[in-house]
Amino acid sequence: MPAEDRKAEIVAALLHLADRIGPDRLTTTDIARAVGVTQAAIFRHFPTKADLWSRVGEVIAGRLEGAWQAALTGHAAEADRLRALVAAQLNQIERCPALPVILHSRELNADNAALRERFRGLLAQYQAHLAGCLEGMSADGEIAGHVAPRDAALILVALVQGTAIRWSLGARSFPLETEGLRLLDVQLALFAGREGPR
Repeated sequence: MPAEDRKAEIVAALLHLADRIGPDRLTTTDIARAVGVTQAAIFRHFPTKADLWSRVGEVIAGRLEGAWQAALTGHAAEADRLRALVAAQLNQIERCPALPVILHSRELNADNAALRERFRGLLAQYQAHLAGCLEGMSADGEIAGHVAPRDAALILVALVQGTAIRWSLGARSFPLETEGLRLLDVQLALFAGREGPR
């Protein structure tokens, strides 16, 4: 198998196993077993575990940035762009359920400063996209004047993360994107100072 294809297979196995057994319990032996190669073969492609996690960060970043860009370019109205950004994020979490657990893992928060910085940068980028949409909505009178777009963006990030954690803890018993967008409508009604949907 070409090296890039094997690397992609290793990353896919890591993401699957991170979801199933948790990123902190995951070993290169687990990954090798899942891929059907030796542990030494894993280290031929990724000399250290940090290198492997770095590639995982690149893959996740590429997927998220691509989804955000599609959301932003696919809609003209700021409210539609905002809704599309939230839907895109929730959809990426549904496609890669390991995302929330990776964000709260020891691997990210204690053992791998480079990965932590990569994800912190991604979060800042997502918040900036949301804040940009909210600024446009504020200028259009769709959000009450006393609501600061940057603060509103932080609340929407928390909404996405909280819904994703609830989905994960609830054995994925509800459609994540549908629930997240329902709550987004409630939150946007509050930002606008009107009664939300029932």
